[in-house]
Amino acid sequence: METARSSERTRTAVERRRRELLEAADRVVLRDGPQASMNAIAAEAGITKPILYRHFGDKGGLYRALAKRHTDALLSALRAALDAPAERRARVEATLDTYLAAIEARPQVYRFLMHPADGAGDTADAAPSAEPGFDVGRHSAPLLRRLGEELGQVIVERVDLGPDSEQMARIWGHGIVGMMHAAGDWWLADRPCSRERLVSSLADLLWGRLAEAGDRDVKGGPGF
Repeated sequence: METARSSERTRTAVERRRRELLEAADRVVLRDGPQASMNAIAAEAGITKPILYRHFGDKGGLYRALAKRHTDALLSALRAALDAPAERRARVEATLDTYLAAIEARPQVYRFLMHPADGAGDTADAAPSAEPGFDVGRHSAPLLRRLGEELGQVIVERVDLGPDSEQMARIWGHGIVGMMHAAGDWWLADRPCSRERLVSSLADLLWGRLAEAGDRDVKGGPGF
């Protein structure tokens, strides 16, 4: 019994420490964006870089942990918008606006998750002691795939798309995420219109088949 309690205390302490390190990493990302480095994160946390590696393995491991942390929060917000007690068109617009509001509120986090750092990785011209930024370009595709799969699951649970509902919902899920990502990336960089105008225009693009599809019975919430 004492051994079990000791193991539980150790596990809790490790989880708490990992959470503290992720919060330190978040602070660096908010400041530096894609240029965030393991050196800077270790310094922010008041530890050495080998200790940071001990918790996350490498920069890719830390990136994945941060991506999961932010993706979980975004998915929770998107689900809340989808399940709000409102008409379908209003919920479509609220879902699009939730995504755009999230990247607008924390643009450095968005750039860290979705854009590789300029000059990331080792190069012949780099100083031997230089710590490159996170090369996140190769990690962002799995993050978008996860968002697409999650949204597809939400759609198949809520919308009756006929005999091929499951496959159609997955296509829509990935297509909508791709649209939000591409349009949001362009909008965040150039701000060519208001967020409200972008939301309305994207909802117009989505609305054709969505306006015609029937709702499935969903316990505890509206259809889509």
